[in-house]
Amino acid sequence: MKTEAPIDDLRRAVEGSHACHDSHRETVQVREDFKGQTVWDGVIHVFDLEGHPKAQLAYAWSSPVEGSDRRKFYAVLHIPPVDSPEAAIRAAIAADHRSER
Repeated sequence: MKTEAPIDDLRRAVEGSHACHDSHRETVQVREDFKGQTVWDGVIHVFDLEGHPKAQLAYAWSSPVEGSDRRKFYAVLHIPPVDSPEAAIRAAIAADHRSER
């Protein structure tokens, strides 16, 4: 079972990444499969944004960094094509995959 990061840590990740204030709206359970394998199964936190010029929502979560006790934080804006927590996960997975190349 994954250990989740505290909401306050996720709020700071959103504020730090996107230079705006936020408030927690809801927590959503998301399972994302690709080619028959689960690539994400966990919770995504949805935040209302205040003061961001392009987005009113952000999606945030964290994942453990393999081989350490650190976590990687994600804060993805609700800007097309990202229009749902599931789309935020897909965008982050694609970005991580590109950065590994």
